[in-house]
Order: sequence, then C-alpha cells, then structure tokens
Amino acid sequence: MNYFKEANNGKLKCLLCSYYCDLKDEQIGVCGVNKHTNKKIECLVYGHISAFNIDPIEKKPLYHFLPNTKSLSLGTVGCNFHCNFCQNHGISQEKKIDKSNYISPQNVVKIAKQRDCKSISYTYNEPTIFYPFAKDIALHAKEYDIKSVFVSNGFESKEVIDDMKNIIDAINVDLKSFDEQYYKKSLGGNLKQVLNNLIHLKNNGIHTEITTLLVPSKNDSKEEIKKIANFIKTYLGENTVWHISAFHPDYKELNLPRTSFEKLKEAYEIGKSFDLKYVYIGNIAYENNTICTNCNETLITREYFNVKKYNLLNGACPKCNKKLEGIF
Repeated sequence: MNYFKEANNGKLKCLLCSYYCDLKDEQIGVCGVNKHTNKKIECLVYGHISAFNIDPIEKKPLYHFLPNTKSLSLGTVGCNFHCNFCQNHGISQEKKIDKSNYISPQNVVKIAKQRDCKSISYTYNEPTIFYPFAKDIALHAKEYDIKSVFVSNGFESKEVIDDMKNIIDAINVDLKSFDEQYYKKSLGGNLKQVLNNLIHLKNNGIHTEITTLLVPSKNDSKEEIKKIANFIKTYLGENTVWHISAFHPDYKELNLPRTSFEKLKEAYEIGKSFDLKYVYIGNIAYENNTICTNCNETLITREYFNVKKYNLLNGACPKCNKKLEGIF
C-alpha cells in the first residue's frame, strides 16, 4: 500500500491512522514520528526499536491465540493517543528518536527464530504509526511460519486495516471506554471510529480480542460496562474474547485507586449476563480458565500469564470434540 496521498496546497495526507493528518513539507503528524519529507511520508522510527522483550502470548493479552507460546515483543517511540494512565508513557509520549541503533526486519525475525518465538508482537506504543516497519517484519516472518500480532488502540486507518489482511494474524484492541467525550478529551481518537474499526478487523478475518482497562470513576459504571458488553455481543459476536483488566496508578493518574476485585467481578458478571462466552479478568493473580461452551470441560487453566493446564486436542475439546474459537 501507499502510506500517503496528495492533499491540497502541496500537503500530503498520511494514511497510517484515522487522524489522516494533512502535513505540509517538513511537518510531523499527531503521532510525532511520521513526517512529510521530499514529497513522501517518512516513518522516522523505521528500524529504531525502543523496547524489545520476550513475553508469553498471554501477556498481550491473547488467550485464544497460540496459548503457551512465546512472542517477541517490540515497540518504538510515539503514539497517536495521549492516555493519562499509560503504563508505557516513557516511550509512547516520547518524541525524541534514538537513531544510534538500527535493526532490520530480517534481524528481528532472526531473533524470533533463534528464541523459538511463535509470533512477533507490535506493542508498547501504537503499532499503526510504525506500520511500514511492522509490515516488513511480518512479511519476512511469514517465510518461517512466525505469526504477527498487533496490540492496539484500534485507531488504524481503514487503508491499514485492509492491508493487514493476511499479514497481521491477531490483534488485541483496547476498547477503553464507551464515552465519546472521554475518548475525545482524555485519550485521543474517537469512539465511533474505534467501534467501526473493530467490526472492520473482524470482517477482515483477523483474530480479534478486546481489552477494557477499568479505571475507577472514569469508565467503570455499570451502565458503561453494559454498553461495551452489548456492543461486543451485537456486532462482534458472543465468542469474542473480552479481557477486563485492573488499573494501577501510573503517569498522570497517580491519585486514583487500583481497581477493586469487586468491580472486576461485577464487570465479569455483566459480560456473562450478555451471554459472552469468553470473559477474563486480568492484571491480577486470578485463575482464568477457558471452559468448553458445549460440555463444560476445563480446557485451559491460567494464572497471571502462566498456562497451568492445557487440555486441547488439535484445538478442540478432548471430551466432546467441539472446536475452541481462536487459533491453536
């Protein structure tokens, strides 16, 4: 895909996220890392990784995608959102790019292969802003049957979502709230676009799981949680995986309390009352089990990011043979 198109007055429109920034020569977009240079949009962080780790895939969190495997996780600086509680604000809100180190897509894949990682996760900051780099890694990774994962705020452009088809295998989207004003003022982007993008991702056959971080007093009312559960059920389907995560004070939200277990449980019960089949509580030491929706057999037992018991046979329940929704 081409990552930009011509706009008025010699400007270029960046096509990486749904802000669609119109940039004049030498201007940088909202994300801080894509720049109009010599009649093209240059991704300034291409090859410049700011965070690099090997994680269990469960940490993304992805529970129905290659469970009990390792994922090579990487991110750059910059972001198109400005969430007050960002746990990675040291890189996501950073605009200064350290260009002293360059790592090629081929080298990233080589490391994943050496460390026996079954996937590469583009995470820590918003991956759509470094999509040209992520895509080149993902295409090379396909040659070694290594899959690619986005951990995202869901504000990709429609062009990127269409391009992701058959390139990015799975995505976890933070559906951070169901309040248009809260998105606009405190986070970035807009709720309606994120919801449309979730539907678009699912329609493109990308394995999609959703995370909602419950922030006390910001997005944790029963009414709002019901709206999120209803949206997932109605537009994405009852088998969509929903992670309800605990907030801890960070960045500019240091005065808020941690999410209580009671509140997490309440949200879990609301999800279940909407007949969502796979609701999980995250970010605390809590046993998260995947149960067969047909015969109630326990299929996967997890605690934190560890798989304690894996009871699937070729991706299906060993007792009744029902296929578990996801990629196994």
